[in-house]
Amino acid sequence: MRRFLVLSTIIGMTIAGGAVATAPLWAQGQPSAPPGKRDAALVKSGTYEADPHHTLVEWQVDHMGFSPYFGLFGDITGTLQLDPKAPENAKVSVTIPVAKVTTASPGLTEHLLRGPKEAGGKADFFGPSPAAATFVSTAVRRKGADEAEVTGNLTLNGVTKPVTLSARFYGAGPVPAQMGGGENVGFEATTKISRSAFGIGFGVPMVSDEVQLKIAAAFIKK
Repeated sequence: MRRFLVLSTIIGMTIAGGAVATAPLWAQGQPSAPPGKRDAALVKSGTYEADPHHTLVEWQVDHMGFSPYFGLFGDITGTLQLDPKAPENAKVSVTIPVAKVTTASPGLTEHLLRGPKEAGGKADFFGPSPAAATFVSTAVRRKGADEAEVTGNLTLNGVTKPVTLSARFYGAGPVPAQMGGGENVGFEATTKISRSAFGIGFGVPMVSDEVQLKIAAAFIKK
């Protein structure tokens, strides 16, 4: 019996030790504040890569005049060249995997990626295996201490159109070493597009032609 109690204690201590070792950073000691701050002085010059785990594009349409409906694009990749002393010279290029569109309705997601009803016909929305969308900036115009207009070319569904984003600096700072380290910078941005202008006019006007885009962009310094 005594040997069993000793063995149980050893096993318990081992499991507890493993739990501490693998627990998230915030479970091992509550940080006093998040590492990122809305302080432009923390932005470092250089080339950044989009963080695919924390960069999202939310799209929203009007559904029959009854309610808004939104979905997401994630797993976004790309680069940002940034000099805080000359923000108007910033350049951004991102790739958005349309095939990974996410909605709360499996049926809608399937419809968005469904092929044409007839051979040689046109898909209602993106169709199966759609090409990724891209946005490449062409100009940045500063509007305030932490805001700017970012103009660029959006390519979606094989069509390229100019789009202007209203962007706002969200935060910057170093990431804790326990979470990978490196310098991070993040932005919010919004814009509106006409989906029919990109050849995706199915269902208009029951589902609005206008699509509101809300972007959360996180970048990690290379």
